[in-house]
Amino acid sequence: MKIEYFPIGKIHSPFKSTTNMPIQPAGAIGIKGTICLFPEYFPAVKDLNKFSHIILLYHFHRVKDWQPLVIPYMDTLQRGLFATRTPKRPNPIGLSVVRLLSIEKDTLNIENVDILDDTPLLDIKPY
Repeated sequence: MKIEYFPIGKIHSPFKSTTNMPIQPAGAIGIKGTICLFPEYFPAVKDLNKFSHIILLYHFHRVKDWQPLVIPYMDTLQRGLFATRTPKRPNPIGLSVVRLLSIEKDTLNIENVDILDDTPLLDIKPY
């Protein structure tokens, strides 16, 4: 079985590398970013401005491998991958809940961003 996903846009943030990047939105309070949607998806944001927060599903585009056991950030014990939020996963899909500040043309302005710059966006869901 082959499953394919295609980006609907790009997420932009101040984080050009993973160094000092927050590991969850709770650690990214006040950090702003943008989502630039590809033109064919912009009509799909109709009525999204009625929500204060959105769920972003995205592709960890710099992940190259994964392991079944990992030592999570700020931990010393080895854990099962699925008991952690590590980005190194068999299907490198990320999930973040961010605050939606505004929508302007093809750009969504967001806050509490814990995502690497230029990350491919797969989906948006209201929260």
